[in-house]
Amino acid sequence: MTTRNDAEDQPRIIALWAMPRSRSTAFFRMMAERGDFHVLHEPFSNLAEFGSVEIEGTKVESEEELIAAIRTSAQAKPVFFKDTTDERYPALFADEEFLGRDATHTFMIRHPGETIASYHALNPEVRLHQIGGETQHELYRAVAEASARTPVVIDSADLMQDSPGLIAAYCAAVGIPFLPDALSWKPGERGEWQRTSRWHVEASNSAGFHAERRAHAVTPQTDPVLSGYLRHHLPFYETLREARVIPA
Repeated sequence: MTTRNDAEDQPRIIALWAMPRSRSTAFFRMMAERGDFHVLHEPFSNLAEFGSVEIEGTKVESEEELIAAIRTSAQAKPVFFKDTTDERYPALFADEEFLGRDATHTFMIRHPGETIASYHALNPEVRLHQIGGETQHELYRAVAEASARTPVVIDSADLMQDSPGLIAAYCAAVGIPFLPDALSWKPGERGEWQRTSRWHVEASNSAGFHAERRAHAVTPQTDPVLSGYLRHHLPFYETLREARVIPA
């Protein structure tokens, strides 16, 4: 673990909203390695799937309770959480203070063609909304309106091509120190993702940011339903990509 930096002026809450299968768990692993944040892995997703989630030993069972627990936790130590946009969280959209003032919301995109193929390989019953591009774009706009500033966007492709440069640019954009030692870590599953471990095998086996190209049997190029998914989500991805942070 890297040396902690307890600068008083860094954000108290940073959120990373990612398209599914975008390597966001590896990004979470890097943020955990830093040591200067209390980290939460997909709290909204786990709440939606399992009906409850624990924050600092407290069981919460609603989105409103979850947001309140994140605020409370951040009073003791800055919080970083990452989550996915394969579902829509109504209480999040309704809380303008959390969207605008209380948290710094950032976004991680991936080309939807890659997300679709990767998601389908793990869940052949994947539905249109679960690709996440539309909800991610809606949340991006809500944050921009609530905060009156352009949210930080990073692209998974840039992360794989130049991890140090993109992480440095991300840190500068959100106002936290860049800690190069956090770009590598010991492989292994973490307790935060045991509930959904089959989705995070690559992150558990990783020791840093390394792209692995996998050939999927079913892709938007070979399946007409998935092709429709790609046509639907591609414009949202392309819009957010225009706003992405470029590696330093």
